[in-house]
Amino acid sequence: MLLSLVAACSEEEVAPANVTVGEPVKMEVFKQASCGCCGKWVDHAQSTGFDVAVKNRKSMTSIKREFDIAPQYQSCHTAVASGYVFEGHVPASLIQRFLAEKPADAIGLAVPGMPVGSPGMEMGDRFDSYDVLLLKTDGTSEIYAHVAGPQKIDQVFHINGQ
Repeated sequence: MLLSLVAACSEEEVAPANVTVGEPVKMEVFKQASCGCCGKWVDHAQSTGFDVAVKNRKSMTSIKREFDIAPQYQSCHTAVASGYVFEGHVPASLIQRFLAEKPADAIGLAVPGMPVGSPGMEMGDRFDSYDVLLLKTDGTSEIYAHVAGPQKIDQVFHINGQ
């Protein structure tokens, strides 16, 4: 049985404190050297405690293929941490939550495209709501969280029951 719970949280409730217990989570970020929004996203990830190693690439095509990122889920950069992939401008707080939960049959999270207002894509007061997708091992996806505004993340949790 599948149980879905929907909850609205403020950014304050979602983002953990910038306190690292033990070693920080190591993350590799594959991006093109000239991409400014990717650099801003790296800063965002580092500010929340990730230990980021940047791997600049001339082309991202082989990286997307290597990590099984289907075209409909692609964005400008690909991060890898703890054996999972995080495609695009995923909020670091949701990556931390994902790594704590480790959902079954998941390869990671994705924010397709480059939504205005997502981490690294800030443009003043402009904000386009967007979905963070849970990427599954079978190539499908489902909504992991909906980001409605800079301070609002509406989560969709999927819990497998017995």
